[in-house]
Amino acid sequence: MTTNWRKSSYSGSGDGNACVEIAVNGPCISVRDSKAPARATVTFPASAFTTFVETLKSPTPEPEQPVAIRSQGIL
Repeated sequence: MTTNWRKSSYSGSGDGNACVEIAVNGPCISVRDSKAPARATVTFPASAFTTFVETLKSPTPEPEQPVAIRSQGIL
């Protein structure tokens, strides 16, 4: 069975070639480095991969400050 790898649409020439490629393998998504395709792949359940991608797309929340700093009135 041949795996059909797809590179990100954001990948282009130059530095854009440093991307990952994905492939659908049944109920899972496989990910590999586009510059080293013969190396290992990482495979996730499709639902976990979807959650990962949606998290990357969402705005980054402000990091929480440690309780010790807040309680000392520093921030």
